[in-house]
Amino acid sequence: MKVSLHAALLGATVLVASPVVAQTTENPMVGGAAMFADRNIVENAVNSADHTTLVAAVQAAGLVDTLQTAGPFTVFAPTNDAFAALPAGTVETLLMPENIDTLTEVLTCHVLGANAMSDAIAGMVADDGGVHMVETLGGCMLEVRSEGGMITLTDETGGTATVTIADVVQSNGVIHVIDAVLLPAADEAAMESDMDSEMAAGDNPMVGGAPMFANRNIIENAVNSADHTTLVAAVQAAGLVETLQGEGPFTVFAPTNAAFDALPAGTVETLLMEENRDTLTRILTSHVVAGNISAAELMSQARNSSDGFYHFDTVSGASLSAQVYGSGTLYIYDESGNAWRVTIADVNQSNGVIHVVDGVLLPR
Repeated sequence: MKVSLHAALLGATVLVASPVVAQTTENPMVGGAAMFADRNIVENAVNSADHTTLVAAVQAAGLVDTLQTAGPFTVFAPTNDAFAALPAGTVETLLMPENIDTLTEVLTCHVLGANAMSDAIAGMVADDGGVHMVETLGGCMLEVRSEGGMITLTDETGGTATVTIADVVQSNGVIHVIDAVLLPAADEAAMESDMDSEMAAGDNPMVGGAPMFANRNIIENAVNSADHTTLVAAVQAAGLVETLQGEGPFTVFAPTNAAFDALPAGTVETLLMEENRDTLTRILTSHVVAGNISAAELMSQARNSSDGFYHFDTVSGASLSAQVYGSGTLYIYDESGNAWRVTIADVNQSNGVIHVVDGVLLPR
């Protein structure tokens, strides 16, 4: 399937951006995060709150290892809003395993096999009389223009993206943030057919603004939730991605970004340090229980117990307890005595179930 998604950008209004200023001595912030010139493209991108969709797509396409190599690469990085502007269901369809070739084609339309800073790009445009043609690693031809200090790129469908943040220097190249997704040449019939065959999320609730698919595993769904970017980053840092993609089944109590933010200042940053990996792993695995345990089962066990609690162990060995309040709300207690509410229950996965909680469960 050769994707074009050209309907995604037909009639779209190009966002107005401030003139881009090249940063030569200090990288700009991206998505609220510092960008470090001694880290590679993937190491920086995972920290940008504006690029969680792009990171999820790169992971799904198996391009992480490539973009961590020496390169150099120039990456035109669409924001979450750029992906959200595509037709409903497009991103979800592209992230399905059977569409990995199409997803790879789209993503590599955003990558050049060179280190192209904005001043060099502007120079090439000027040398070519106002329009410079460039071929991406995915084989897409882009028309590059520069006017008033702003760089724009026109893809093979006629859609235009503007560079909103330029010259984010990486150890293996450079990132330029853009406000639209660049697309390869159109094949509308194939795209429409794929959209028609998309598997629905069924009765699963939405989580973090994204549909959750019961035929996908815990990781494949979690990376799409805008409310769980910190949890996903922590799982990656702890090296638990492969485990949570396994057959399981697992029951995962998934704290939101707000839950991690409520921890004492600096806690998350400290836990994500390499030297604290064992501690991070213990905390994360204190949110995981072997087996597929529904909210109804947790509530039934709690109501039928002698003390009003259902006590059970996590895969870390830490203990949790479930209690049902009079309102019918399910709470989970950790070993530290904290009680956190289950805000979204029974998000079914191919390898278990997720229950969203509003606090981080801490072992002793």
